[in-house]
Amino acid sequence: MNHKLQLIYILPNLFTAASAFLGVISIISSIHGDFEKALIYIILSLLCDGLDGRIARLTNTTSKFGVEFDSLADLVAFGVAPAVLFYTSIGVYYGKFGSLVAAFFVVFGAIRLARFNVTTGTYEPSVFIGLPIPTAAIVSAIYTYTYLSYDFLKDYGLLFVILQAILGILMVSNIRYPSFKKLNFNRSSVLKVLVFLMMLFSFLYLYPLESLVILASLYVVYGILRFFLTFFGVRKKTKG
Repeated sequence: MNHKLQLIYILPNLFTAASAFLGVISIISSIHGDFEKALIYIILSLLCDGLDGRIARLTNTTSKFGVEFDSLADLVAFGVAPAVLFYTSIGVYYGKFGSLVAAFFVVFGAIRLARFNVTTGTYEPSVFIGLPIPTAAIVSAIYTYTYLSYDFLKDYGLLFVILQAILGILMVSNIRYPSFKKLNFNRSSVLKVLVFLMMLFSFLYLYPLESLVILASLYVVYGILRFFLTFFGVRKKTKG
């Protein structure tokens, strides 16, 4: 019985280790110029990262070690891996500025993880304060691969460097992003959600890269727009 319990505690940490492992493989792929594989490994790492926490909660095996291990794995998979992918494909052509943006993405990612660990439970669970590092990593990787996939974008490399810098800043900002952890659907909305998901998966099937770019951009822009609307709304109330 005790042996089975020990195995249950290992399971979520195994997925965390897999996430870190895939992050390292992504880094190696970027170094070798295999950028498509680098993107795929980051996405697979995201899936493993999503499973470790859920398995830990379902099996009631959450631990302080697991939390710390998860943060270190996230820094590799979602901090270093996308930064290396960005630098080896785009940033390298912009000298020190490209190096600086790649480095700050990792540093800001580390700050984001540290802040998340010390503030968890102090704000509503339906939102994230700052862009989550896994989201920033996926958006960065998708943008980078989009740049590599379309020749007409080669003249706009500086724009992608700036976008990478913005993603880093958003991670340490106070902008709120929806977490989707506690979504409650009533019976009347289930059919609408099902239809929406079918349409979404259809677009992903027909235009995978373009659909991912649109979804990623909408999520990032949503938080920024919500911040400014709330900010100006508060100012109007104050003046009134």
